[in-house]
Amino acid sequence: MKATRSLLQYHLSRFARAAAALAGTALLVLAPPAAQAEPARYQIDPDHLSIGFLVDHIGYAATLGLFRKAEGAFTFDEQSGELTDLKVTVDTASVFTNQQKRDDHLRSADFLNSKEFPQMVFTAQSARRTGDKTFEIAGQLELLGKTRPLTLEATWNKSGEYPFGGGLLGGNPYVMGVSARGTVTRSAYGMNYAVDNGWVGDEVELIIEFEARRQ
Repeated sequence: MKATRSLLQYHLSRFARAAAALAGTALLVLAPPAAQAEPARYQIDPDHLSIGFLVDHIGYAATLGLFRKAEGAFTFDEQSGELTDLKVTVDTASVFTNQQKRDDHLRSADFLNSKEFPQMVFTAQSARRTGDKTFEIAGQLELLGKTRPLTLEATWNKSGEYPFGGGLLGGNPYVMGVSARGTVTRSAYGMNYAVDNGWVGDEVELIIEFEARRQ
């Protein structure tokens, strides 16, 4: 009788171990895969987008201006640093230098020709990582009906949960902040006014700052 009980206990123990192993296997099969970083789409926040420029004026000083209306979006993978599908569209008539006569002249055919070309567009499909938080973005700028290469030196300042709420949906959005710089040679686009006599510089320094919300 004692031997029978021992044999029964032995078989029950083996059954319990087998059942535990089977349950563990089932959990591994049914468990979702570990989360991995993936490319995410970002929408540039127009309320936190600044596109400024500096251009020499007769050698005395640089004129500082900006474009007050623009929009853009891009796809970015934080883990790999891969950038794709970047597009920024700027309303050329939104140019502003805090002097009405000069702004009207900048909108004219001598410069931006805003009536015929209401937008300038920057696009890029990749970026070269040059440091932990720095990138070289080699893209294309379409301006005055011409498309020319434009390289931006960009710094990824910060990414994280925004300290302000997300509105009706609740929660705090995830935000990425970027600073970028570049130089445009305006004569390459046929914008030749006052280049030869040196009244207005040919090289235009771009100053770009923005925050973008992950979608």
